[in-house]
Amino acid sequence: METTETTFDSLVRAEFTPAGIYLNTASNSLLPARSVAALHRAALLRAEGRPLTSLYDDVEASRAAYARLAGVPVARVAAGASVAAHSGLIAASLPAGAEVLTAEDDFTSVLNPFHVRGDLKVRTVPLERIAESVRPGTALVAVSAAQSADGRLADLPALREAARAHGARTYVDFSQSAGWLPMDADRYDFTAAVSFKWLLGPHGAAFLTVPEDLGGLTPVLAGWVAAEEPWNSCYGPVTELARSARRFDVSPALFTFAGLRPSLELIEELGVEAVHAHDAGLADRFRSGLASLGHEPVPAPGSAIVSVPGLGGRQEELSRAGIEVSDRAGNLRASFHLFNTAADVDRLLDALAG
Repeated sequence: METTETTFDSLVRAEFTPAGIYLNTASNSLLPARSVAALHRAALLRAEGRPLTSLYDDVEASRAAYARLAGVPVARVAAGASVAAHSGLIAASLPAGAEVLTAEDDFTSVLNPFHVRGDLKVRTVPLERIAESVRPGTALVAVSAAQSADGRLADLPALREAARAHGARTYVDFSQSAGWLPMDADRYDFTAAVSFKWLLGPHGAAFLTVPEDLGGLTPVLAGWVAAEEPWNSCYGPVTELARSARRFDVSPALFTFAGLRPSLELIEELGVEAVHAHDAGLADRFRSGLASLGHEPVPAPGSAIVSVPGLGGRQEELSRAGIEVSDRAGNLRASFHLFNTAADVDRLLDALAG
């Protein structure tokens, strides 16, 4: 009888054929074979002049799959192009003078739209202090669940309780954790995630979840796809916006969603819990190996991202050796996902030791 572990391994082997050792999902993931095939089929539709109707079906199937992963009804999921655009939508909804609490050195797409408003009070604190820094008058807390630079995880339960106590809303970017870390978007007012990291999709898509009452957001980017009846809303002003979060959609990058749909299906087949155990286990193996080499990573227990101070300068050397990692502010950043193995970790450790 085939075990769950065997099924996991066989699925992964069937989908991924890296040319070397790829430990850089925090930048962008590898594409599964099924997604590459779907992208090829989508391109042929354009090349041969055939109808693109099925590609719009891919958008809705991707939205539904993401909703299941996020743990919210599909009516609360908007499909867009970037986290920055979603952040800008939320920023535009805030009254002048509202206080937005953010974490130091969080990813720019989460932060910058609040700064460029010019009339908001953006307050920045260390990630470890973000929950205790919520105060009366804080309108919104915006933070990444996992920090892009070093993998540190926000204490989201503590943040949620602090925000509730002070009447603040919450906005969480799951871009660096959706796909390997179980998420419950229902616990937060707004969440976002891009498609091309741990969700294994192409570039060009990002999801936004909103409250059931749509969160008081104004659909300032609304075009025809944001209408309740899109195909009857192509000309003139939209007479009726979608009654769901789809009113916040922007015109979809159809090829992206064609490739993303099978990627999300693969994540669901494997199960986020299994992916989490795999990814976190490899990260822990790397941390243990680093300790034996006398290196101390940035503390980020439980994260699939490991950042090692002082070793970022070795990124080019490692790349020449067929090992892909990142150099982030002088730190070597290795990130682990389902297509990685213990042998990959050991190869990186051997290279660092040598």
